[in-house]
Amino acid sequence: MTTTLGTASAGPGEIDTGRLEIGETRDGSPFGLPVAVVNGERAGKTLYVQAASDGDELNGVGVVQRVVPQLDPAEISGTILVVGIVNYHAFQVAEHRNPIDDTKMNRAYPGNEGGTSSERIAAATFDAATRADLILDLHQGSTSRMLNEVRVRCGKRHRLHDQCLELAKAFGCGYVLDQKGPDGQLARAAPDEGTPTVDPELGGAVGWDEESIRIGVEGVFNVLRYYNFLEGDQPLEPQTRARGFEQYGAPAGGLVTLHKELGDRVRPGETLFEVTTPFGEPKAEVTADGDGILWRTRRLPQVATGEYVCSVGTDIGEY
Repeated sequence: MTTTLGTASAGPGEIDTGRLEIGETRDGSPFGLPVAVVNGERAGKTLYVQAASDGDELNGVGVVQRVVPQLDPAEISGTILVVGIVNYHAFQVAEHRNPIDDTKMNRAYPGNEGGTSSERIAAATFDAATRADLILDLHQGSTSRMLNEVRVRCGKRHRLHDQCLELAKAFGCGYVLDQKGPDGQLARAAPDEGTPTVDPELGGAVGWDEESIRIGVEGVFNVLRYYNFLEGDQPLEPQTRARGFEQYGAPAGGLVTLHKELGDRVRPGETLFEVTTPFGEPKAEVTADGDGILWRTRRLPQVATGEYVCSVGTDIGEY
């Protein structure tokens, strides 16, 4: 059966790319999101993948750029739907939020086809996503340094919580944040429609990180093998799971020196960071309140009083 997404249309054993038209730019010309349809020769599940719903989170775009050329429809069972760049307007100007309506796109789901720019894009991509059996919404930490992780955002009491956890484990970054997300996230909204969804956060900081992109590519292919889109055994590996965050700010202004690396275990009373003057004179030292893992840190060392410095993942366990 032929599968379409926007102007992309592929029969069994075919791949096609095109555009999912949403509306018009400020000069009245139409714009559309880049999309791909990979229709396997054999029947199977449908996987939906999207990237750059936050316009400066580029690692997911790097994953799509590398994954799609490697997909051979002759070797695939099922269908893969891809939206390569969701936040069209923000991507054009390398900004996080949609500059047309100053909205963070991943707070706009499930969207509104007659609403604001972001709501219309969210509605169109939500419609495509919920056609699938599984959803990968590729993100990164944007302005902060962060572990490569997968986020399960539906909440532990959700009927699809276990299925979302299984999908996160199949992706296999090594780290999972299992914490209910804010309203408007795709990974919150799509499970309500019956589709297991996770939010891989592929590293952090603005830019194009080859290591995080590589991990994301591996994660997509892990999912394709585990759910039988591709042949090959894909065992589930144990993941380190955090259920919450403790955030730490600077008690004084100056320059931050971290005493822990991303992924390091943190014990109560251990020094997380110190703040000094530009001449190295000590101003403040901050210690951990409890057990955890250093999960996320600011990218640049300079801080004002009260400014964010780092986050420690808490309630740590393996599953």
